[in-house]
Amino acid sequence: MNEYNLPLGNRNLIISLSSLAEQANGEAMVRYGDTVVFATVTLAEEDTEKDFFPLSVSYEEKFYAAGKISGPRYTRREGKPSDRATLISRMIDRAIRPKFPKELKKEVQVIVTCLSWDEENDPGVLGMIAASVALEVSDIPWNGPLGSIRVGKKENHILNPTYLERDEGEIDIIISGFINKEGVLITNMIEGFFEETEEKAIEDAFQFAEDPIKQICSFQEKIRKEKGKEKIMPPPLFQDEEVKKVVAEKVKEGMSDVFAKKEGRGDKIKSLKKDLSLFIKENYEDKEKDYALSYMDEKIEEIIREKILKEEDRPDARKMNEVREIGTAVAILPRTHGSGIFRRGKTRSLSIITLGAPGEQQLIEEMELSGKKRFMHHYNFPPYSVGEVKPVRGPGRRDIGHGMLAEKAILPLIPDIEEFPYTIRSVSEILSSNGSTSMASVCSTVLALMDAGVPIKKPVAGISIGLVSNEEGEYKILTDIQGPEDHYGDMDFKVAGTKDGVTAIQMDVKIEGITKEMIKEALERGKETRLYLLEEMGKTIKEPREELSPYAPRIATIKVDSEKIGVIIGPKGKTINEIMEETGVAIDIEDSGLISITSENEEAIEKAVSRIKDLTREVKEGEVFKGKVIKIFDFGAVIEILPGHEGLCHISEIAPHRIESVESELEKGQVVPVKVIKKEESGKISLSIKKAKEDKK
Repeated sequence: MNEYNLPLGNRNLIISLSSLAEQANGEAMVRYGDTVVFATVTLAEEDTEKDFFPLSVSYEEKFYAAGKISGPRYTRREGKPSDRATLISRMIDRAIRPKFPKELKKEVQVIVTCLSWDEENDPGVLGMIAASVALEVSDIPWNGPLGSIRVGKKENHILNPTYLERDEGEIDIIISGFINKEGVLITNMIEGFFEETEEKAIEDAFQFAEDPIKQICSFQEKIRKEKGKEKIMPPPLFQDEEVKKVVAEKVKEGMSDVFAKKEGRGDKIKSLKKDLSLFIKENYEDKEKDYALSYMDEKIEEIIREKILKEEDRPDARKMNEVREIGTAVAILPRTHGSGIFRRGKTRSLSIITLGAPGEQQLIEEMELSGKKRFMHHYNFPPYSVGEVKPVRGPGRRDIGHGMLAEKAILPLIPDIEEFPYTIRSVSEILSSNGSTSMASVCSTVLALMDAGVPIKKPVAGISIGLVSNEEGEYKILTDIQGPEDHYGDMDFKVAGTKDGVTAIQMDVKIEGITKEMIKEALERGKETRLYLLEEMGKTIKEPREELSPYAPRIATIKVDSEKIGVIIGPKGKTINEIMEETGVAIDIEDSGLISITSENEEAIEKAVSRIKDLTREVKEGEVFKGKVIKIFDFGAVIEILPGHEGLCHISEIAPHRIESVESELEKGQVVPVKVIKKEESGKISLSIKKAKEDKK
């Protein structure tokens, strides 16, 4: 086994090459601290018939890496990928995909497996490095390497922060990129979440990232020179000059008609592609047909990009910084707890809020995380949203990725459980898609949250910023990309935030990467646009409603000493179950002593609250109660004055005169007035019936 070490931050990045997976085209094991990932890359033997590059990336979580046995009870093995594993798979894919040559038509599979996890170092970033190394040393055509790091910040920037440092910091951003021939950082993947961070602070994070990314790339180049295989050269793509000439003329003529007028260009481009595709299928066969279809798309792309770069003429005739027409509405569904719809051009997102008891939080069981989640955002992208007919299945990688992006963009503004003890589920239904549905779902969710009366700290809005560039270094930044710009453009830079700062960024590119100047301009354009969107959303609803929907459950909270939790629960849950059965409420207890009582009936809540207060209250000397006799002895009676509180009434304190026996005055179950005459430090309580009666006189 060949091992290479690179000091990185306060730990060593260790890359090992072996023949553990000798039948794969390439492999690499990467270690940082005690977290270890193993990447393999494999190239299919035959070309695919697909009209896109067939890359598949899978990040595999293994519970053994964390020393856990998990999974369903009767199988005890990993099931489908967790949401986090899916997000890491997407992240690796977005980073490495732009570096493959266009000529490659064979399927490539990348599998990254976490073998060991030390609870400090993130396997996701290591997975990106491992995939890059495996591709570098393999014979698969790939224009690497890539360096990937995580940047955190408390007082200063932190390289590859631990989980604790990430939780305590204000920045958590993953940056993937490479250093070009001029020594400049070129970024090709960003995934970042922030606590309303200003754009300048984010730009500083990219400056901090430059040197470590350069180190990681140089490190990989050294390994490739020593151990890399000779790359397989893909055959040149089929070309036919005659086909080119015919298709180019028809595309030029058709696109001239498209751009002749400003209205309806998007529909005209679709119609042109449909007509040209029909012409090609009728006049060409086999390779000529496939090439003609591909070249048609290439020429349409070329004209659209040229129009934007040279004339600033976008497919829908908007200015470079112009947002499509905005429409917003709330309270559009009668029985849901909150609803909101956000429209940007032809993109429409409907979000629905459901409020539930604390006990309805999502339970999370992943390799890296076990716990609960009280704010959930789910994103659905049905086929009708793009005018297609497809099977309706469960959420795919896109749905999970877009849903989590919106969730994390909004999460910093969700109120703490002490202020708003509800479990909150948001569902965004994408009704129509024409660019940046994930950011539309951020806006519609915020509208729905305010409609539901969730006291979010501030509204959030999101937008997608695009890019068109050429090899000469010319570029244009596009605000609010739609259909053709998303399909033919170079970048999808999603940015969300409040009026005071950014909360989330996600970027992927189709070109090799972008410069810091482009990132700065995209951030500035994102800020300008989200402030405009927040203003437009505020015209419909400015702040959360003061009252919840009448159909939402009501929750009362009580904070008690954590030592009193056992009293409320009772032996084997007897006490708490009796309260819930008697009142019909749901009761959730946190270890901190925060108790939430949920019901649609406010009287039931009040009754349960009263019972719990009685259980946890401190009994004081001199207080008078109506107590229930629960035990009788020769020397006195044990009387329950409150649930969980009982005391002894000595025989001498039962009546104002001498009595022969306790049974002559009291019987089990009898309710009598009692006064607390003494309470000892141990908690022992002495009671008097006669003094209670005397006080009553």
